[in-house]
Amino acid sequence: MYPAPFNYHRANSLDEAIGMLSEIGDGARVLAGGQSLIVLLKMRFDEPSDLVDIGRIPNLDQIDDGGDAVTIGALATHRHIAASDLARAVPIIGDCANGIADNQVRTRGTIGGSVASGDPNCDWPVLLHTLDARIDCQGPEGERTLDINGFVEDYFQTVLKPGEIVKTIRFGKPAAGSGGAYCGFKRCAPAYPTVSVGVQLSMDGQQVKSARIAIGSAGPVASRAREAEAELEGQTLGAGCTDKAAEAAAAALEPVEDQRGTADFKRRVIVAMTRKAIGIAQRRANGEKIKNGPEYY
Repeated sequence: MYPAPFNYHRANSLDEAIGMLSEIGDGARVLAGGQSLIVLLKMRFDEPSDLVDIGRIPNLDQIDDGGDAVTIGALATHRHIAASDLARAVPIIGDCANGIADNQVRTRGTIGGSVASGDPNCDWPVLLHTLDARIDCQGPEGERTLDINGFVEDYFQTVLKPGEIVKTIRFGKPAAGSGGAYCGFKRCAPAYPTVSVGVQLSMDGQQVKSARIAIGSAGPVASRAREAEAELEGQTLGAGCTDKAAEAAAAALEPVEDQRGTADFKRRVIVAMTRKAIGIAQRRANGEKIKNGPEYY
């Protein structure tokens, strides 16, 4: 199916894009890489009157690794992030960026578009929950910073105000003694994950100082599995502790049944992927170099 007709506008700056969005009103949508939006348009799930293309705005694709803090521009593509020094320094970021769809999508799709789409199946929101990320936005009322927790409210619905655009994503760089892993379970590379799990651990020897566990693709929003985190924090990490956390992660959710699997199937996948991600995160925290990618079935 082809998208419904729309008017196309190219913005050369954020201020110009925000002005266009404000002038056009409710019928306008922001176009970055288009890998989330175009799918919705082709399926006629959304029929905007106008698209405002921000893809050529300069300096919105930068990756700034300041040592303790990281800033990623909204227009940084998945491929750009995957090939960056940051992805090598923080392996969970490489897991996520390299596992998104196929090379064509990674070349065009952007981290800002993934976050702003509100799509529960996108990879980046899950990963960003594990890093306590902050989302910098700019709109008609100026700039503001939002927590990734609660940023997506429901299917394809975020807390962005009319005319507001995601500008950058920021988070603290994991310290020494930390390790993370992002694990997706999908039918094939271009498919959305059936379930995705992100884990980031801060360790003191074999004891977990802090834990972040996030689940995606199982419900209307990506979310933290706080009950699972509580099963790990302060504990010496072993098989029993890992199993309790994995079971808690599955019990905390009500997976949505769809063409990718039943609710019970997704719960079992959550358990398996959480176990896997915790194991890789622990080994990486201990200094091991672990290669990780999506599992296909």
